[in-house]
Amino acid sequence: METIVVKVEKDNPNSETIEKAADIIKRGGTVAFPTETVYGLGANCFDEGAVDKIFIAKGRPQDNPLILHVSSIEEVYPLVEDIDERAKKLMERFWPGPLTLIFNKSEKISNKLTGGLSTVAIRMPKHKIASELIKHSKVPIAAPSANLSGKPSPTNAEHVIVDLNGRVDMIIDGGSTGIGVESTVLDISQDIPTILRPGGVTYEDLLEIFPQVKYDESIISDDENIVPKSPGQKYKHYAPKAEMIVFSGDVEDMVSSIKEYSKKMELEGKKVGIMATEETMKEYDEGIVLTMGSRNEKETIARNLFKILRKFDKLNVDIILAEGVDREGIGTAIMNRMKKACGGNIRRV
Repeated sequence: METIVVKVEKDNPNSETIEKAADIIKRGGTVAFPTETVYGLGANCFDEGAVDKIFIAKGRPQDNPLILHVSSIEEVYPLVEDIDERAKKLMERFWPGPLTLIFNKSEKISNKLTGGLSTVAIRMPKHKIASELIKHSKVPIAAPSANLSGKPSPTNAEHVIVDLNGRVDMIIDGGSTGIGVESTVLDISQDIPTILRPGGVTYEDLLEIFPQVKYDESIISDDENIVPKSPGQKYKHYAPKAEMIVFSGDVEDMVSSIKEYSKKMELEGKKVGIMATEETMKEYDEGIVLTMGSRNEKETIARNLFKILRKFDKLNVDIILAEGVDREGIGTAIMNRMKKACGGNIRRV
């Protein structure tokens, strides 16, 4: 398959290009496009053959549900059984934006999209290119992240090209994404709204709407034996090629432990990559040190996380030693992605 790659201005997308991409969607093709979180790989949600192409291109397990992307709240109603007051409140407050809501699906939604579940995940992206593509396609777009299954999510078009060139019909290059980690997935079918995946909308943000919010236990626990509620949570995600260890604890203790472990690995002849922060990067004398961002502005770490993992892939390191962050705000999403990337290999120091 020949993949068309086209550059588009983020805030002023060329209408002809968007129409061409929308035509591909209408004809049952696949288009990778930027959102405010990460790049997505989209297809017509009502075309099962097109949806199959997403799973094939990514090598994605069939029981891992897809998120549907809409450009207006009106588009949600035919997709779900009902929209209750809590959902309306959340959509009014956070849409468009990085919040995915779980609804009971209508008969229009194929089980292929939902991994056999009776629920469907929907969000409205806050990105001009994504919004225009959905509007011109005139259908909700099913779209997981535009990467090979298990690899770090793509935050620029280069990442998508590396993974999916020759596997999809079109890649829209809209530059780097803003948030850098995927949307928050929220289940409001229970008495207490439950976060199934932390992301751009934080636990603290949701507490402004609800008196109580909780995390699915698999997110806040490091016990790998806990069965997650969402099928997509059970697979290894975001993994670099190299072995990865995440260190958790006091910053000084983490730095000391990483330095000690790095020396040990280098004595064994291994090429070591260190994921540091702006506040600590000068502390390291060994290894290839890349900074994720600032601990004082964890949004910068979220924005750079997947990019750094992919950079270490290019540098062919044998092992990655990463500093953890505190779980306040978007820190929970960062640590969730790190935990997935290292396969639960977390060392408390």
